[in-house]
Amino acid sequence: ETGSTAIVMVTNLEENGKKKCSQYWPTSGEKIYAADLVVRLEETVKMVDHVTRTFLLKKAGERRVRKVTHFHFIGWPDFGLPKSPMGLLKFHRTVMSALTARDRPIVVHCSAGVGRTGTFITVDAMLDMIRAEGKVDVFGFVEEMRQNRSFMVQTEGQYVFIFKAILEYYLYGDTETEVANIHRYMQKLKAEDPQTGKTGIETEFGKLTRIPIDKANMRSGNLPENLSKNRVLQVLPYDTTRVFLQQKPGVKGADYINASFIDGYNMKDAYIATQGPLDRTVEDFWRMVWEWNSCSIVMLTEIKEKSQNKCAMYWPEDGSLSSGDFTVSLQDQTDYQDYTLRTFHLTKGKGGSTRTVQQFHFHGWPEVGIPDNASGMIDLIGQVQKQQQHSGNGPITVHCSAGAGRTGAFCAISTVLERVKAEGVCDVFQVVKALRLQRPHMVQTLDQYQFCYQAVVEYLDSFDHYANFR
Repeated sequence: ETGSTAIVMVTNLEENGKKKCSQYWPTSGEKIYAADLVVRLEETVKMVDHVTRTFLLKKAGERRVRKVTHFHFIGWPDFGLPKSPMGLLKFHRTVMSALTARDRPIVVHCSAGVGRTGTFITVDAMLDMIRAEGKVDVFGFVEEMRQNRSFMVQTEGQYVFIFKAILEYYLYGDTETEVANIHRYMQKLKAEDPQTGKTGIETEFGKLTRIPIDKANMRSGNLPENLSKNRVLQVLPYDTTRVFLQQKPGVKGADYINASFIDGYNMKDAYIATQGPLDRTVEDFWRMVWEWNSCSIVMLTEIKEKSQNKCAMYWPEDGSLSSGDFTVSLQDQTDYQDYTLRTFHLTKGKGGSTRTVQQFHFHGWPEVGIPDNASGMIDLIGQVQKQQQHSGNGPITVHCSAGAGRTGAFCAISTVLERVKAEGVCDVFQVVKALRLQRPHMVQTLDQYQFCYQAVVEYLDSFDHYANFR
């Protein structure tokens, strides 16, 4: 009746065992509601923390159909607030870039329709106000909104969260660019600011390095029983994203490995970023691969570089190798231009079940600096994704030596390129920022950060007309 063509939903159907909202759309096909309203589910697109659905809406017996887009944010935890406003800002950008001025009013709801609903509406209004007037008035806006609907922005935490979201937007702005404009965008990033003497890329990387490392969130890695399992003490996994191993009775710290879950473009925990195993953690490494059902390993270091040990030899050069409960046997080895592909059989226990695991060992990263070009890395990413389609979607285990620099670059380039392919949009800064909130020091150096941009440009340049290469 209001003519709306957009719904923003900021709740899950169920949270903490309680029903928060009835499912008011069909799981597939079409369904009749309120006796004469036919709702058809046309399309569902799932991302890490939101789902976009397309509904076709019509009155029974009528031919006129209205398209309604349903934006469902699923990144709000059952209790409290999202750890960072990044997810909600990204969701907000998805909503607003899909809509035009004609798509009003936007229907916004959570469960009671006041707390998260008020939070989303206030963030939207304040971002508009920044763009129009260069200022914000959160208090004034919420006060006015509450005259129209009681309790809008329900808790102090939600009120503070609005300020965090505005600050995030103000500090980091919009770093997205459409691929058709990539060369113009890169020229701008490479230009030096006469006031600071820094290029745009240097300024971006500087912002990333100033984001504080959450040392209070590294308790597990700092426990006495776990310290010796870390290769580099500056790179410890955050407790909130660390990979847990199954406990062993009577063994303190048996659940710890220096490894972090990392979200991909449209999949939560798509990667496990980890350090190159130490001799004493080889068994833990294979336990992790087994317990989390990872069938692809990406190795971005040599065993030794500049005469220093970078990674333990965790596989047999031929035959098989035993490590604790596990036996690893080398089935096949093929050398390609920039990487070696090894196929292992991983067996748990004597005569236990066996799984096939593939290792992509990349040799194209020089001991100093970054590769001359990104073609080897782009090819590697393509091969790994192809392998994932065959082996099911367990996480991809990625490691270099410390599990942050080159590992971060691989995860960043993979994620950025997936979005480039799906949406024709590139945002290196926000991807690396999200990585660093999941594991410290991801994409460790300015060179590595520039290499992420270089990879996107080279990938796009491999198409003749990449304004519409999709």
